[in-house]
Amino acid sequence: MSTTGVRTQRAGTTLLITIDRPQARNSVNAVVATLLAKALDELEADPELRTGVLTGAGGTFSAGMDLKAALRGESPNVPGRGFGGVTEVERTKPLIAAVEGWAMGGGFELALACDLIVAAEGAHFGLPEVKRGLIAAGGGVIRLPRRIPYHLAMEFLLTGEPVSGARAGELGLANRVVPTGQAVEQALLLAEQLAANAPLALAAVKAVTLGADGAPEAEAFAAQRTVMAGLMASADVREGMTAFAERRTPRWTGR
Repeated sequence: MSTTGVRTQRAGTTLLITIDRPQARNSVNAVVATLLAKALDELEADPELRTGVLTGAGGTFSAGMDLKAALRGESPNVPGRGFGGVTEVERTKPLIAAVEGWAMGGGFELALACDLIVAAEGAHFGLPEVKRGLIAAGGGVIRLPRRIPYHLAMEFLLTGEPVSGARAGELGLANRVVPTGQAVEQALLLAEQLAANAPLALAAVKAVTLGADGAPEAEAFAAQRTVMAGLMASADVREGMTAFAERRTPRWTGR
């Protein structure tokens, strides 16, 4: 589907979501935020879709907030869903960022909101908000110190200076660092790898991991037991065990 600002395309069981404003470096205005939220709803609602890939058109991931639109009074946030309709959304299905070119400010925060990141060697990640009198309030200040060591995160946040895709890989921000121009291709391959696994198990991994973040271990294990009880009662668990015993590929139903 092609809609001004955001394109979606199905690639097997993956939904490829592309921010399509290359003339504005894929910056996020109100229209883009609404369309990204709609795309994520499509990913969540369709049982045939197992994973999503988020990228940008024209060799740039996203320059973040559209400052010109913001000066006109537009908001790049969607109520209850955060920046770009992405950064504060609870999702059950894995979302992979495929980053080419610049992922700056809110663009970097969109990538941080994803579960995995594939970065081109020539990509650049940065949070320059302090240079504009702001802070990275779309998740950058909260998430980055949870992804990399505190002092390295503070260098991003306090200097506003970007790093390359190669450096992002060294810091552990990117799961894969690939030659420039191959981020989407490699992200789709990674998505296929995830989609081969049980969809309810993928959702359970996300639920337990996010629920355990910052929680005492006793509370985290208690919450995990609740998730596991539902998982163990599923048809997919029985199918996984049966397929293993019969030495065949599982046929997941998501039930």
